[in-house]
This record gives sequence, structure tokens and C-alpha cells, in this order.
Amino acid sequence: MKNRTIKSLLFGSVLALGAMVSCEKNNGPDDGSDSGASGPDNQPRQFITLTAAIPGSNGRAGDGGTSAYALTLEEATDATKELDIYTNGYGLRSQRTARVQGSINGNFLYNIQYTGTNGGVFNKYRVTGGADFEDTNEELNVASMLSTSPRWVKAAEGIGVGVKIEGAEAPIDPAKAEVGEQTYEYVRGSVDIAIIDLDDPRVPNSTEFDFPFTDEEKEAGYAVGRIDVPVINGNKIYIGCALSKVDPTKEPVSSTDDNTGEVSWSWQDDSENIRGTVTLVVDYPSLANPKVIWSTQSKASNNSYRTMTQYVGTDGHVYQATATSGSQILRINRNTADYDNSYNFDLKTALGTQNDVQIKAWRYIADGIGLVLYTESNVDGGYLALIDLNAVTARKLSTDNESDTNFSTTFGQYQNIGVAGNYAYVPLTASGKDGHLYIVNWRTGDVTKGIKLKGEVGSHFIGAY
Repeated sequence: MKNRTIKSLLFGSVLALGAMVSCEKNNGPDDGSDSGASGPDNQPRQFITLTAAIPGSNGRAGDGGTSAYALTLEEATDATKELDIYTNGYGLRSQRTARVQGSINGNFLYNIQYTGTNGGVFNKYRVTGGADFEDTNEELNVASMLSTSPRWVKAAEGIGVGVKIEGAEAPIDPAKAEVGEQTYEYVRGSVDIAIIDLDDPRVPNSTEFDFPFTDEEKEAGYAVGRIDVPVINGNKIYIGCALSKVDPTKEPVSSTDDNTGEVSWSWQDDSENIRGTVTLVVDYPSLANPKVIWSTQSKASNNSYRTMTQYVGTDGHVYQATATSGSQILRINRNTADYDNSYNFDLKTALGTQNDVQIKAWRYIADGIGLVLYTESNVDGGYLALIDLNAVTARKLSTDNESDTNFSTTFGQYQNIGVAGNYAYVPLTASGKDGHLYIVNWRTGDVTKGIKLKGEVGSHFIGAY
């Protein structure tokens, strides 16, 4: 394992979206310090910031980046008003849609640019209302550790964690495979983890190590090709994994591309025999002692796609959804740092449906209560459910546009549900269509319709902060 401590990764000049931006930190608030940092979010909430995926020249959502707009709480609840974020919003720095994170009271946004010349560059914004966002100029370039297409989240208030795995493979030599002489040799892949101080943007620690599969797990055909959505709980970081399994006892099989005639080889899938869902665990803040823990309650992957899927509950346990294809929420015990395999929240069971259910995004709020965005097989649309993880129950909530068929795909792009006090804020627009900001009283389950959200061809809203 290699640990790296980096005070600052980028001091110089960076060309971002056509504008020259200084990488020196600005003076930030006048708090009597000389750090120049913008600091933590210790001011009262003023705004709810909405984000939307900007369509590219090809009309595909997200290929043009991310637009943001900050509403006052009064504006957010006013159903007589309309927001056209595509015309009037602020373009966050990124060639394509990046994963936006927000501070506890919504006064800061954090973003690491995704792909392009400045992929891997971290930016911090102060939210000042409407389309006015102040870039604090506290840039970090983490591409050397996390690539130009980074996987990262706010893992605890004031702390971001970025993760990457590369090089995991079980290579096949076509000549050997053709004559039945190919043996299974799995390369674990190299994991990179970087801690990002969001209050005083810097990287205080990072590390690199081989994925900690045991020899037995390697030989059984297990592989992890992606890791994501880290969360910090006490002295541990829990990282979701995209787990797969092949059968090393069977010879690889070939397939031929109908268009090119090219022959490719692959190991035979053995996903039916996956032992369970896995999570990568490391110590925090040292990033030492990597290990894998296994759930016996699920076999679905928990690495998510665009949305955070792990939260520390009011009771101190971690609650982890098998999003974006599973229906379960699992629990990692605060005392043992391992799965509590006596606990299993299954949204399908809680809703009492016979159809398969997929959790696309969710947010733990407080006291075991959470809000879920989900889809259901054989049913058009996308839906909201208020869940009680203590009682293991779920209540479907109704919205005006819930049956729109486009939600079946756009829900998978959703990034964040905003929470302020007793209310959760959920912008819902099917691709290319108008919608509304829905406001859920998470204590009562009452849903009200807030500001109207103007649609744009090929795009949709993706989050609230």
C-alpha cells in the first residue's frame, strides 16, 4: 500500500471552459484566519439549488454539462412561478455532466469536472441566489489519482472522498483459448482513494493498493470492475463495489461481431452463484487495512451510478441501497464495521407489489425515515416512496407526472434529493418535458407542488441541494 500526503495539487493556471481561472485560493470570509479558505457551511440556509443536465449538440442529456439555479425557499414553493434553467441557469465547470455535491445548508456546491481537458479538476462555488454562483478559485487537480472521469461524493460534511479501480482483468489469449489451453488468472486491479478537504480544499491523504480479494475469492472467479459512493462512519470508509463472477472451471467462449467479423473471447458468466453484495472497507483517516465485507441478504451490486446510496443513520448504522438495479437497503453495523445480516429492507416487499422494483435514488433523512425514487417493472413511469427503515414499511407518494414513460430512464441519472427542515425537495421532469419541484413533508408524507420547471429537448432536472 502506498500513501501520499498532498498539501495542494494544483497551483498555477488552468484553462476551463474557455476562461482563464486562477488556482490561487481567494481570501474567503473574513474570519480572522490567514488560510484563505472559503471555510465550512456554518450559515443559515437561504436557498434550494436545482441542477439539470444540459443537452449537447447531439441532443443527448448531459453532453453539454450541468446548469444550476438557486431558489429562495419562498420561490421554491410558489407553483405560479416558472424556472427555465436551460436559458437562465449557471453553467458549472465541466465538459459533461459531473457529480455535484452540496454542503449541509446549501451555501456551497462542490464539483469535479468530468472528462475533457479539465477532467479531474475540483471547483467550489458559493451559492448567492439565482444564477449567481461565486467560484471560490480553490481548485485542485485530482486527475492523476482519480482519472479525468472521477467517482466521488461528499462522504461526510466537509469531507469528500474520491475512488478509482483500474487494471482488474482476467486476460484471454485467443490462440490458447482456441486450442483449449487458456487458464484463469485474475488480476485484482489497483485501487486509488483520495480524501478531499471541502472546507479548505486540499488533499490531506491518498493511497493506492491492490483490491483486497483473498486468493480463494480470486480463484472462485470474483471480480470488481468499479467502486463508488464512499461514506465515512466513525473511523471507517465504506465503498460500494460492482461485483461480478465467472466460472474459472469452464473454458472461455467466443463470439463473432456480425458487422466486422471480429472474434472475441470471454469467460462464462456465473453470476447466479455470487455469494453476496460486497463493500470495500478502509480505516479513516489513515486509509489503511483494506478489506472486503459480504452481505448474505443480497447479491446486487451497490456501486450506484450517479446518486449517493449510503448514509449514516440517526442510530449510527450505515444504510446502503443496492441501487440502481436492486430493491434492497442493507445495514452495516456501527459497532462491528460489518454487515448486519439480520437486517434487510426490501422496497418490493414493503410496497406489497409482485413486480420487480428498482431503487434509482434515495436519501436518508432522519430517525429512520428516507425518501426513494424508484421504478417498477411492467408499470410505466417513476415514483416516490416515503420509507421507514425502523418499521420496515413504505408508503407510495403521488405526483402529477409519475406515469410518464421517460422516467424509467431519466431516474437513473438522478443525483440528489434536497432536504431542509421538515421538507424534502424533488425536481421531477421527464426528458424533454415540463415538470415541477415537488416538496415532501417527510414527517407527514404530504406532497405539495412547487415551482414549475421548464423542459428542454433531450434533457431533464437531476438534483436539488
